[in-house]
Amino acid sequence: INYILIYKFINHKKSDRTEINNNVLVIDPGAEYYKIKEILKDKNLIVILITHRHFDHIGALEELLSDYKVPVYDNNNTTEKEYNLNDFTFKVIKTYGHTNDSITFYFYQEKIMFTGDFVFKNTIGRTDLPTGNYNEMCFSIKKIKEYNDDITIYPGHGDKTKLGYEKRNNKYFKL
Repeated sequence: INYILIYKFINHKKSDRTEINNNVLVIDPGAEYYKIKEILKDKNLIVILITHRHFDHIGALEELLSDYKVPVYDNNNTTEKEYNLNDFTFKVIKTYGHTNDSITFYFYQEKIMFTGDFVFKNTIGRTDLPTGNYNEMCFSIKKIKEYNDDITIYPGHGDKTKLGYEKRNNKYFKL
């Protein structure tokens, strides 16, 4: 692996994409398809990863799939295991609570997690929306607390954070 760059398209804002060599993953293509397409020019898109299926995480998915015939990995077709796709190696962690289809993508070699709306800096995702479940969220938090403190978390919205910081400062991690 030469390098990893991170961008993401959620809520009309470019914040992370993952690239190794010329191979690219798109995570949660929430909006602004034409900006995504511009960045993908001269790249080899190999897969789209979906943390959960709220509209602000999949808003550009259908347009993307109309131009790129690539697989989509989400809760429906993954299990909690390691995946190897070209140069990418990641683990899927089922992190239900915000929704009943929430998953986290953990790139352990790079020490980064894409959590969608499961964990944000200093808080967690809402559990009062359809298919949300606070008890499931608590179970998912307990599961994620087992991972190393030096992992960088890229949430679906807002600033990145470190898992260790959340363990020390996020009130939901103390329950």
